[in-house]
Amino acid sequence: MATVKFDNATRVYPGNDSPSVDQLNIDIEDGEFLVLVGPSGCGKSTSLRMLAGLEEVNDGKIWIGDRDVTDLSPKDRDVAMVFQNYALYPHMSVAENMGFALKIAGEDKAQIRERVEEAAKILDLTQFLDRKPKALSGGQRQRVAMGRAIVRSPQVFLMDEPLSNLDAKLRVQTRTQIASLQRRLGVTTVYVTHDQVEAMTMGDRVALLKDGILQQCDSPRRMYDHPDNVFVAGFIGSPAMNLVSTPVVDGGVDFGTTTLQVERDALAEAGSRVIVGIRPEDVELTSEGDGMAIVVDVVEELGADAYIYGSAEDAAQVDSGEDDDGVKPFIARVDGRRPPRKGETIYIKPQEGHLHVFNAESGHRIGH
Repeated sequence: MATVKFDNATRVYPGNDSPSVDQLNIDIEDGEFLVLVGPSGCGKSTSLRMLAGLEEVNDGKIWIGDRDVTDLSPKDRDVAMVFQNYALYPHMSVAENMGFALKIAGEDKAQIRERVEEAAKILDLTQFLDRKPKALSGGQRQRVAMGRAIVRSPQVFLMDEPLSNLDAKLRVQTRTQIASLQRRLGVTTVYVTHDQVEAMTMGDRVALLKDGILQQCDSPRRMYDHPDNVFVAGFIGSPAMNLVSTPVVDGGVDFGTTTLQVERDALAEAGSRVIVGIRPEDVELTSEGDGMAIVVDVVEELGADAYIYGSAEDAAQVDSGEDDDGVKPFIARVDGRRPPRKGETIYIKPQEGHLHVFNAESGHRIGH
């Protein structure tokens, strides 16, 4: 086990003007589960491959423990990687796949068998040790790939979207198993995913990247409650946070027919407009004429809760930059047993203490 440190690590692919990973700085504690997340092309897999030694580091350094591994080959870094496609040898049995790296390293056969059986017991694979990968389900193959990493007893586990080939139900089940297994083994783990729900439920900390630049690295709770900028606010949370451009007025910010109270000091350098963020689950319905008017377009009933998707006639919805899908609806979670009707006009405000305010020009958070 060991700490991991990205020290201004940069990767520029030949022919590209801008870095795929730009001066990445992250300190990962011994035994920590860190998740790298972000949209496609943000640099998360490149960062992982730099740590594995599969990509060159053009500038900066990477440390594992007290060793500078920037220029070391992958085999000398003492890391084990689990790939998206499992990368199993089809002609070998499960036991042979799991023990192959130890065989290449010249380990004793009895020692290999012991470590393979120990890993198989942890992963509930004992009954499959003599089978070939083609006789296994996707979830079982994924566990074999995990077992191959475990038997090596590396200092660091690296996982590159290992659940992306599984169906939705199995993904939920397997991500719980991986998180539980990592805590039992206590091995420092860096895990890449594009799924922010996966990131929030698995990681001790989450590092969110955009265009090769680290946007925020924090605990899941902190990223949810205190996003550093508009992009983080729009990426973390499902459904996404509502982001509305609104004018600054005396005493706070304008929100439909009401004024939301914001500290004067926080707004001192905000200019004439700010971006207000409200999570769908932090919206409360108010009496007519109090707050922002929303025309209900769609009602999504989920039993105890319902999500309404509507248009705010007097508000300009802001794109966080995660995607560009045209007009963005305003989303609110309401009581599923008494949801508004389609076409109805409702009035909403943020719940007390759940308002997020961002600078309209820089996108950075204003206040606490």
